[in-house]
Amino acid sequence: MKRVGSFDPPALAEVFGRWNKGPLESFLIDLTAQIFAVKDGRSDGWLVDKVLDQAGSKGTGKWTVQVALDLGVAVPSIAAALDARVMSSIKAQRVEASAHLAGPPPAVRPQPDALAADVHDALLGAKVLAYAQGMSLVRAASDKYKWGIVAQELARIWKGGCIIRARFLDSMMRAYERDPGLTNLVLDPDIRAQIAHTEVAWRRLVGLAQHHGIPVPAMSASLAWYDSYRTAELPQNLTQAQRDAFGSHTYQRNDAPGEGYVHTDWLT
Repeated sequence: MKRVGSFDPPALAEVFGRWNKGPLESFLIDLTAQIFAVKDGRSDGWLVDKVLDQAGSKGTGKWTVQVALDLGVAVPSIAAALDARVMSSIKAQRVEASAHLAGPPPAVRPQPDALAADVHDALLGAKVLAYAQGMSLVRAASDKYKWGIVAQELARIWKGGCIIRARFLDSMMRAYERDPGLTNLVLDPDIRAQIAHTEVAWRRLVGLAQHHGIPVPAMSASLAWYDSYRTAELPQNLTQAQRDAFGSHTYQRNDAPGEGYVHTDWLT
């Protein structure tokens, strides 16, 4: 919004404040609106523009991604957010690279209001998918370690006071009330409809960011997770064939599910 739409901090404060009155309402959206409104006490600018772009981490994200890998649960949105912090830490390298790597040529800039609307929908869609991934991880851990977590109650607790508390948790509670055994949040009819409503703008926004060379790792990762989840047949059949060809890791035939694992000499 800053680089393409030329939004300054006061304008961003107004937009985020408005978003906090709708489906994006959350502790972090409200916090962000307030951050953009803070003036710098040492100059005429805004304090957020004086903050060094190196994000710290206390290890929670790293632990989450490690546990997800151990449990075989895909959480690409969370991993992408963690990677973004890691990339921010190599400031000196990025400054050097910025002097040599030009990026894409200038692209068409949308009207600011249209851009803000697309960012809103992309942020909402990506946020819902991040919750879906997180709840899949919680469910897998609960099943493995016999925690007996009740998803609806967990959403209620988060709503009561947590950094991720948000209006969407109400939708999450209703989804698990309708179906306590819901396989994934995105399969709930209301949440599915909410994602469908954001999808066109979300895809447009991710494409726009790519055209302008602006990284949106978590939004892109959420969209890729969604497209993978809704795809009945993924191209990992080729991955498995490659694994069998170079390492005899075997594979299963989709036309003979009861046959078990087989091996082929692919390289004759």
